[in-house]
Amino acid sequence: MRRTLLLLAPLLCAMAAALPPLHAAGDEVRALWVRRTSLESEDAIRRMVTSASTAGFNTLFVQAEGDAMAAAQGFDPIGETILQAHAAGMRVHAWVDVARVTAPGELPFARTHVVYQHPEWLMVPRTIAAELLAIDTHSPDYLGRLARWTRANTDRADGLYISPLQPDAAAHVAEAVRDLVRRYAVDGVYLDHVQYPALEFDYGAKSMAAFRDFLRGQLSLDERQRLDAMEAIDPFAYPNELPEQWRLFRQSQLTALIARLRTTVKAVRPAAIVSAAVTSDPSIAERDHLQDWRTWVDNNFLDALSPIVAGNDAAKIAAQVSEIAAFAAGRPVWVPITNPLAALARVANRVP
Repeated sequence: MRRTLLLLAPLLCAMAAALPPLHAAGDEVRALWVRRTSLESEDAIRRMVTSASTAGFNTLFVQAEGDAMAAAQGFDPIGETILQAHAAGMRVHAWVDVARVTAPGELPFARTHVVYQHPEWLMVPRTIAAELLAIDTHSPDYLGRLARWTRANTDRADGLYISPLQPDAAAHVAEAVRDLVRRYAVDGVYLDHVQYPALEFDYGAKSMAAFRDFLRGQLSLDERQRLDAMEAIDPFAYPNELPEQWRLFRQSQLTALIARLRTTVKAVRPAAIVSAAVTSDPSIAERDHLQDWRTWVDNNFLDALSPIVAGNDAAKIAAQVSEIAAFAAGRPVWVPITNPLAALARVANRVP
């Protein structure tokens, strides 16, 4: 049976408690996103779990952020949440930001954060790529300019992202997920922000070098010499001259990362459900975010699909979900509901 999730966007516990009880038969998933700010103490976690259970939720998607969520002073937020949620008969999925490493309006406090340790891994927008090429990646000015551009362009990027084109960056993400599933008995891993913020991204020096090195073996000697001569003058020669190959390379590396993360999770916890948030329209997902989720589904890289649907019209949302379900080929379709709470029942009644 196809399972449909009505997943509420991050809510305060008080809002969860105010919802009417939801009852469903079988293996329906009714989940609540839980931000790390709701996990500040054992009492806060207890209140959150109680409120969610009373409201009819049976699954928690708990935000996990690596070092920020590590146990401190004997208190382990994720571990405590799993303990209390499992005792209440609820499942817990780790909610992981894959490529996005910071929100747009902030830089992390901890100097051990990846943005400070490896700024060369960060995706660079084409708009400021030329000026950043002239700056040492470990100079404070490099990260500062990138952060300022992101804050000023939140319509084009919702934070700083690390590049899947760079092997060390991809390995870092995979190791973080491996550590998470080793340490915690999670029932699943929900992969968020597995995308490029926009088509214009990933023009950093190392990312373009990865593309050049990948492509050179496929080019004739004359073509390599022509492009190398151009690159000596214009560092963007390879992506500029071969835009379709550049697009496909970035898209395929993102797909490779999804496959790697699935393998990573299943190697440690074979029964864990691997899901991902995706742009609801697959054509827009590929065009704007290089997110080829139809290939992810076709190759069984995901156990469940979580399309981000837009709008306030319950009938249109239900139609979107039905269309996505056809692509999902029998997999569960988990739909985040970010509309006003009053829309929840209307959508639930229309989605099969």
